[in-house]
Amino acid sequence: MENQEQHLEALKDIRQLMKQSNRFLSLSGLSGIFAGVYALIGAYAGHVVITNFIADCRLDNYTEEKYNNLILTCAFICATVLGLSLITAFIFSNRKAKKNGQKLFDHTAWQLLINMFIPLATGGILCLAMLYHGDGFIVLVGPAMLIFYGLALVNGSKYTLHEIRYLGVMQIVLGILASFYLGYSLLFWAIGFGVLHIVYGTIMWLKYERK
Repeated sequence: MENQEQHLEALKDIRQLMKQSNRFLSLSGLSGIFAGVYALIGAYAGHVVITNFIADCRLDNYTEEKYNNLILTCAFICATVLGLSLITAFIFSNRKAKKNGQKLFDHTAWQLLINMFIPLATGGILCLAMLYHGDGFIVLVGPAMLIFYGLALVNGSKYTLHEIRYLGVMQIVLGILASFYLGYSLLFWAIGFGVLHIVYGTIMWLKYERK
């Protein structure tokens, strides 16, 4: 009886190891926290830029050039937030991989990137199309970013920590809500990319990295 229990325990350990070998486990919770902070700073900067633009328009100073500058400034803010988040994620994930004696870019990591890239690229192209078509569609860019980012997380969750799936679902829900409350799109964007990332990153750090 004792030998049978030992065999069952060994089989459970082997199953767990096989499961982990098929998942990218080098994602760092700290990178999520930093990404959230970057997003909150970016949301505040975007709020200031949009508020100043609206105040200027109320003085009958609207021009197409100013509108185009607004779009370019917001795009620059989003690109900066994304760039800083990616660099930070690489630094912390690489450090975690080395600490665990693993390669950062193994087969599973590439599977994760590919499965996330497809929804992200699709959403990015759709957002560019919305910007191209102008005023009537631009208000949907924020909700679309949240929805497609959430889809990317859900799609890639089977190759990494399963908690990523829950984060993705919450991003999708926020994006859907934002599409119905367009006047609060920036707030939903800040909650999704900012607050949720900080909360998720903190939970992941406490659960997997604190020790």
